[in-house]
Amino acid sequence: MTQQSELIKQAEHFVKEVLSGEASGHDWWHIERVRNTALEIARKEQADVVVCELAALLHDVADEKLNDSKEAGLEKVRIWLRGHTAESGLIDHVMEIISTMSYNGGRNPPMKTLEGQVVQDADRLDALGAIGIARTFAYSGAKGRIIHDPELSHEVLAQEDYRSNNKSAIYHFYEKLLKLKDLMNTSYARELAEQRHAFMELFLQQFYSEWTMRDQRASNEKHDD
Repeated sequence: MTQQSELIKQAEHFVKEVLSGEASGHDWWHIERVRNTALEIARKEQADVVVCELAALLHDVADEKLNDSKEAGLEKVRIWLRGHTAESGLIDHVMEIISTMSYNGGRNPPMKTLEGQVVQDADRLDALGAIGIARTFAYSGAKGRIIHDPELSHEVLAQEDYRSNNKSAIYHFYEKLLKLKDLMNTSYARELAEQRHAFMELFLQQFYSEWTMRDQRASNEKHDD
């Protein structure tokens, strides 16, 4: 086994320990999907697969949603990397990726390297489609958010902090998920995003159709009177 493959194996073990039982949609299986997607994109785009795989594995260990602060999460990853590899260039590259790849309300600057673009695309793809929908409701439930409130103004909510819990699960589609298709970095990720985006639009169409059935029935009853 090479040093790089051993490092990947140790990273897997570390991430599984840290994210075991995580119930907000940022569990080990999210990491596994992002890793596999990142490797697929990396091969298509001819990026460094070791950097992509390691960053994909470690990215949510540092996520501010799962730590006391963004700085605390990044320090946790930095300490782990320094204890498992002497390749300072690799450490710096991975840390640069995971420190800047978060969506953060769409305010982060563009990724500086191809590998960063690949991992960011892979993570964003996992927020789209059927799995993205499932993760949205898992996260909303974990944070105590309601499913939907048609009386809440999206314009008012948009002025609040991106991490605010005073939002609904459905609102998250508009503040983030439906924007991701046009924010993909690589051509291959853009191809993958198209179908997943279309599925989410179809889901929302069905959701609103079912949500308004009561209003339609009340309107019909009033008309009958």
